[in-house]
Amino acid sequence: MPGKWKVEDITIGATMETTFWPNPVKHSEFRYRATHLDGKRAPKVVLCDDKRIRQGVPCMVRVVALHKPDRPDRGMIEVEFVHSLSLKLEGIYIDPVVSRKLQILLESGLNILLDGPQGCGKTVLARAIADSLGMRFVFFNCSSVIEATDFLATIQVRASDSGQPITDFVKTDFLHALEEANLEENQTQPYLLFLDEFNRCQESARNALMPALDTTRQIFNPVTNSFITIPDNVQFIAAVNRGNEFSGTFGIDAAQLDRFAPLQMDYLPPKEEIKLLAGRHPEIGPKMLQTIVHIADRIRHTPELGAGLSVRATEEVCVYLKHPLMQDNQRRMLPEVLQSSFCGRFAGRWNDVSSDAGAVWAIVQDALREADTAQKKKNAASS
Repeated sequence: MPGKWKVEDITIGATMETTFWPNPVKHSEFRYRATHLDGKRAPKVVLCDDKRIRQGVPCMVRVVALHKPDRPDRGMIEVEFVHSLSLKLEGIYIDPVVSRKLQILLESGLNILLDGPQGCGKTVLARAIADSLGMRFVFFNCSSVIEATDFLATIQVRASDSGQPITDFVKTDFLHALEEANLEENQTQPYLLFLDEFNRCQESARNALMPALDTTRQIFNPVTNSFITIPDNVQFIAAVNRGNEFSGTFGIDAAQLDRFAPLQMDYLPPKEEIKLLAGRHPEIGPKMLQTIVHIADRIRHTPELGAGLSVRATEEVCVYLKHPLMQDNQRRMLPEVLQSSFCGRFAGRWNDVSSDAGAVWAIVQDALREADTAQKKKNAASS
């Protein structure tokens, strides 16, 4: 058992580790409370009001005051925030440097722009952040935004009881989240508002978000014909795919980019991708996973191809191969599966050598031949 501290063990100025959660006591001057210090039960409730605290994330604090030490039923331990400990995201891989930058940005409350190739894990990362920090995750797809007001409400026509058409504003999840976050009972509940496909809505529509993303922290609400405040418990994270290979995307100008702290993401290193797939698809053997990821990595690092190959593609291959219809013939069926799951994500046909899909098929065939040759040499050496 971890044990419990005595009041006399807590000294002013001591630096200790703890994890905070929202303070359930209404109208308290302290927004965050904790019950343990350095893994042991604290003799009194631990309180702090620093905005840099992220609920559920371990941090270091310094004891600044011990209130009513002689009362076993009253008092508190007041602490000041020193720094957060490493952000731990379960079930995903993130580059260590990007992870440190991400933690700093989250503690600072800055808007974050995740910039990376399709299928590299931007949405998964955002969800993992919300889960780890106890934030309410709100997903909003910006590709459906045509007009500026579409962020908050859409106009829908419905029939009235008399059969006459009525035009209504229908609130989006974006607006619902802002209204909830502004409620007094939700002030200690952090919200992560994830703006996916941010550069798939027109620049004129994105301009409506400018005052929401800077120090103004307001946005016009077409339903009430007034501005709604963006409270401090709302964190914005946007995701973009940038490049000539993406259709229907619009440029992000300098003023809009300046409202974000950009973080560049990339595909998982092969070792980490194999580990990820092995955990999700234990029916696929390690050698088969190595072959699949090795081929995907080759494709991703072929600069002549106009687009990358997402992790969804390697996962799709595993879904095919572990199915009972293919499980007994995985090695034989692998070329056919790669033909559809890898080549099918590129322009052209796999049997057209002048197309991107044809170039991918050539990479697949070369890699499979090399794998077969290596296996034959290994078998010959062991016999």
